[in-house]
This record gives sequence, C-alpha cells and structure tokens, in this order.
Amino acid sequence: MSYAAFALFVFLFLMRVPIAFALAISSLVIFYFQDYNLITITQRMFSGLDSTTLMAIPGFILTGIIMTKGGIAKYLIEMLRAWVGHVSGGIAVVTVLACMFFAAISGSSPATAAAIGTIMIPALVEAGYTKKYAMGLVAAGGTLGILIPPSLPLILYGTVTGTSIGDLFIAGVLPGIFLGTVLIISAIVYARRNNFGRLQPASWSERWAATRKAVWGALLPFIIFFSIYGGIATPTESSIIACTYSLLVSVFVYKHIKWRDVRPILSETVQLTSMIFMIIAAAIIFGMFLTTNQIPQQVANWIIENELNKWMFLLFVNVLMFILGTFLEAVAIILITIPIFLPILNELGINLYHFAIIVTVNLELAMITPPVGLNLFVVSGIAKEPLEKVVKAVLPFLVLMILVLVVVVIWPDLSLFLIE
Repeated sequence: MSYAAFALFVFLFLMRVPIAFALAISSLVIFYFQDYNLITITQRMFSGLDSTTLMAIPGFILTGIIMTKGGIAKYLIEMLRAWVGHVSGGIAVVTVLACMFFAAISGSSPATAAAIGTIMIPALVEAGYTKKYAMGLVAAGGTLGILIPPSLPLILYGTVTGTSIGDLFIAGVLPGIFLGTVLIISAIVYARRNNFGRLQPASWSERWAATRKAVWGALLPFIIFFSIYGGIATPTESSIIACTYSLLVSVFVYKHIKWRDVRPILSETVQLTSMIFMIIAAAIIFGMFLTTNQIPQQVANWIIENELNKWMFLLFVNVLMFILGTFLEAVAIILITIPIFLPILNELGINLYHFAIIVTVNLELAMITPPVGLNLFVVSGIAKEPLEKVVKAVLPFLVLMILVLVVVVIWPDLSLFLIE
C-alpha cells in the first residue's frame, strides 16, 4: 500500500496537480481501500489546523507585505546605502544586509527576494555589476528569509516536533548571520577583483537623515526579538504586534499606504496563507497515512538494521532534502519528512534544534534550485529575464551555500550555542 500511495502521488505531481491535492488524494485513495473512517480524517484535518502557533504564519506574511508596500523596506535600503554604499562592493553588501534586515521581519524567502530585488537589482546594475550577478545575489540573499528568525518553516517544524518555537528562532540566529557574512565576504572579493561597485560617498548629514528616516523600520526586528525572548509575547502574538506596528508606521509616519491599498494587501496575504494552509491540511492526512501504516518505524528499523551512524544518516538526509527541494515546496518537505525522521533522530541522539537548522539550510537551497525554486521565479519576474539565465546566475551562490550547509552539519554549536 505504501508503494501504491507513493506511486499515485508521483503520478499526480507529474500531471501538474497542486501539491496539496496530490498529497491528499494519494492518501485518501489508500484509506478508502483500507476501509478507514473518512469522518475521522476530516476531524483530524481541522483539529490540526486549529492551532494558535500556526496563526503566526499569516501574521508574519501580512507584516512582510505591509513592509514592502509601506516604504519600510525602501528606507532601510536607503539607510544602508548611505553608510556602506561607497566602499568597494558596498552596494552588494547593502543588498545582503537589506535581505538580513527584511528576513528578521518577514520570515519568508520569496517575500525577501521580491522586496529587496525590486530596488536592488536596478541599483546593482547601475553601479556596474552585471545583471547576471545581481540576479544571483538577490536570489541567494533572499533565502535568508527562512533562516534568520522569525521563520515560517521553523514555525512549522516546531508545530510538528513539539519543540519550542522561541528556541528554534534563537537557533537560527548565528547560522543566519554566518550565511549572511559568507555572502558579504564573497561580494567584497568579487567587487575588488572586478574593481567596481562603489557609489558616491554620502555626507554625514545625509547618513543621519537616512538613519532618522529608517529608524522606525529598523526597530521592528528588535521589537519582535525582545517581545518573544523577553517573555512579553508568544511568537504568534509577536506577529500581530509586528503587523500592527508596521501598519501604523506605513500609514502615519511614511504615509505610503492609503485606504485603496488595503484590499490588495489583504488579498495577497489571504492567497499566500491559504496556499500554505492547504498544504498543511493535506500533509495532516498524509501524516495519518504514515502513522497508520507505521512508515516511520519501518524507516527507523531499516536504518538500525543497516547500522547507519549519525553522520551517515545526516548525509542521507541532506542528499534526500536536496533531491526533494528540486520539485517540492518547503512547507511540503517539512510536513512529509519530519514525521518520518523524528523517531530516528531520537534513536541516534541528534539534537532536534540542530536538525531544524540543517533542514532549514536545505530548504534555502531548495529556494534557488530548479525547476521549482520559488526565488528563481521571483527574480526572473523582477529582472524580466528568462528562468534559465537566473539559474545560471545563482550557481556560484549555490556552491557557497552548500559549503555553509557542511559547516552547519559538522558544527552543531553554531546552532546550539545561544540556547544552551
């Protein structure tokens, strides 16, 4: 039955059936032939979605959209350009730093790539960079959106594994800074080798003026961080705080959002949220199928019988994640694989928080891996270039990120230092 379900899922996927429906249909068909009570499935599906933790997802999505439409992202970039745009590679450094700032608010890679790419791709080209490099840098920098907290995949991981979402967020801080630093160093080296990327130095008065303008948006990551880790609010409550704050700043301080903008903002939020929640609902059904047919236990027994140690298992996971990332979305990968891996992690003594960051870095790779890497499509649309050109542009950054993944895997303290 397990092979039949998998074969049906692959068939539906190849027929371009949306992931949510492919997961649900393949599981339901098998349940039907097993005479499973379908009413129970419906109840479990809705009870699984009825989660306070999951409500953080639409909150952070809405925050990211408001930031993009409300001028917060724009003024943050202008501040960064004023301070570091004049150094060699400065405009590329600004791009990465802007991605890190936006990631610390939105929790979404495509949103980060879209918000920063719209402004920075033309700016990079104007500063002398090739369009190919600009596209690759924005696509790779955008992946920071799901590693630096708050992170939507880490929220889902915490929901599935029962781990503390606050601690998961903390675990992502140093790896996120590490990846951002690697991208910054590579940008500086690239600029110096090609002798370009300098902007006219801003005066001190211009720098302070840009800082004063951007300070409202720059406070947002700190508000989220201290509201969660200061015990003031849960991650879900902090998403609403961030949403409210960004809306007030956009409407009353920057005055970029008018009444007519509300409907498009809410419409985009609903579309993205409903897509994610449809996948979650389908994955709940798929999880029931896995549990009923004892798939996690079978996989765990296979690993034990073949005497795979911790490092062989992690190698297997990384290869599997890379393959899955070429055709599945991040949400689907988490909800399909983590229930299977969970008993194995406990058996091999792998820290759940360290494993969460390993998974998240793999999901970052999935964001820039063809054929369905979401950041590739976002950058292709912004730059108005064919997808093939974006894929070629991102390859050097893909290699860099694989090296970062290796460091994250073999150095657990990078993920665990702040929570131990």
